[in-house]
Amino acid sequence: MSNTASDIAAAIRGRRATARAVTEAALARIALENPTVNAFTDITAERALARADAIDAQLAEGRDPGPLAGVPFAVKNLFDIAGLPTRAGSRINRDRAPAPRDAFLARKMEEAGAILLGGLNMGEYAYDFTGENAHDGPSRNPRDLARMTGGSSGGSGAAVAAGMVPVALGSDTNGSIRVPASLCGVFGLKPTYGRLSRAGTFPFVSSFDHLGPLAAGVTDLALAHDAMQGTDPEDPMQAQRPVEPVLPSLEDGIGGLRIAIAGGHFAQGGHRAAHDAVALAAKALGASRVVEFPEATRARAAAYVITAAEGAALHAERLCARAADFDPEVRDRLIGGLAIPAAWVARAQRFRRWYQARVLELFAEVDLILAPATPVRAPRLGQKTLEWEGQSLPLRPNLGLYTQPVSFIGLPVAAVPLWPDDGLPVGVQIIAAPWREDLALRAARVLERQGVARL
Repeated sequence: MSNTASDIAAAIRGRRATARAVTEAALARIALENPTVNAFTDITAERALARADAIDAQLAEGRDPGPLAGVPFAVKNLFDIAGLPTRAGSRINRDRAPAPRDAFLARKMEEAGAILLGGLNMGEYAYDFTGENAHDGPSRNPRDLARMTGGSSGGSGAAVAAGMVPVALGSDTNGSIRVPASLCGVFGLKPTYGRLSRAGTFPFVSSFDHLGPLAAGVTDLALAHDAMQGTDPEDPMQAQRPVEPVLPSLEDGIGGLRIAIAGGHFAQGGHRAAHDAVALAAKALGASRVVEFPEATRARAAAYVITAAEGAALHAERLCARAADFDPEVRDRLIGGLAIPAAWVARAQRFRRWYQARVLELFAEVDLILAPATPVRAPRLGQKTLEWEGQSLPLRPNLGLYTQPVSFIGLPVAAVPLWPDDGLPVGVQIIAAPWREDLALRAARVLERQGVARL
């Protein structure tokens, strides 16, 4: 049986496999792989097996458990899991009371038949691009255990790449789904800002935070995206839109779609493999037109200002009370955020509105835009700098070189893994207009069908 969610669910619903057997196999793989990969921080085995037995009982009674029947999944540990404190990658949060119930999206996944296996490693308070946690240790890249997963959803990327689960949930503020998807060589989806409820998750930057899936295939992304839709009054920032499923149109192809390549900021910097991957995707999708996001470099700078200021405000009390319990690198960035003048933040927000309007004008001319997901393949654990164009640059911030100007204005993005040569994978972003996750996933599915994008 395939390790994709769609094949697992089909086998269980067709009574060719049981949910208990699939869950036991997933738990056995976690026991085998996690000591080295370090993706899971919490494993909910007893709960998962009870859930699997309930699904098998439903099937025996002739009832359909849902489109994700028996599919194992896990969540970044900033998602609430009933009975566990919500770590958010931190030491401090472990002293919190256990969550009384699961996060909204975890509940939606289980309503669709999926089985939660536990919580996943992440960068502290999601302020991270590397996947190196100071308290739980780094998540390790299954493609090469000496390398980073990327962050902050590093455990989510690693768990899928290692075959522990076919779907994992993560968060993406400035690139934290797309960076691990790129470095670990898995598929990822950052939906439109406001598409999915964030209720029951620990925030980072409320005006940027997105939640979404990482998965073993594009169909799995579509299944998870569709399962998690639905309005939730507990997230006041969620858009009041009807459920708009993407699975029904997933195989429609790209006929008639206008697909372009991002130039300017997105064509500069980075290693050759990142740009070769975009060229491969463009050729497969018949894209040759180049468009430019206006002032994308400035957008990245504005994203930094807002991120630092909002993140620092969120953690100000914790910084005063328990500064020594932070990862020193995270603590120092947050303290720096407290010093940002309010006038800078106001100016960054004004620019954000201007930039969003200019970028949306591009989508009157094109439907999808291709860009690199990361400027490099997975760096080595502990690496602090990147070398390109004769310069030595800080690694951590520059892993978000190409993701930040996109999440800054909440656009939906599918991240697809490509292998431009015999080396490690590197991802490509397929960027769409707001609420058009369906188009991004259709293009991703074409690349997957052609074998250009693969796990």
